Amino acid sequence: QLQASGGGLVQAGGSLRLSCAASGRAASRYAMGWFRQAPGKEREFVAAINWNDGSTVVADSVKDRFTISRDTGNNMGSLQMNSLKPEDTAVYYCAAKVGRAYKDSRLYVDWGKGTQVTVSS
Repeated sequence: QLQASGGGLVQAGGSLRLSCAASGRAASRYAMGWFRQAPGKEREFVAAINWNDGSTVVADSVKDRFTISRDTGNNMGSLQMNSLKPEDTAVYYCAAKVGRAYKDSRLYVDWGKGTQVTVSS
């Protein structure tokens, strides 16, 4: 119901664009979030967007480099990642929830399989 894509290997300073296609029940949710999990670390909030008005919540650690957006017509969310750093290496997940966008992953009810992002130094 949520399918993330666009991960890969990139050098530090490079860019990647992640996409998340929502279908079925997930397509009726009202907020989409991106989270990431690096090996040995807890899942971390990256960014989230409210589907109706496009307002966003972005983690301080990425706010000057990452941009979240959505295409309501195609039920597609995106995460544009610029100026990537080795510490951005993680598996990235998209998730959907009812209601407003929040940082708390426990509020998200639908999750896609992750996509690996690896940033080499």
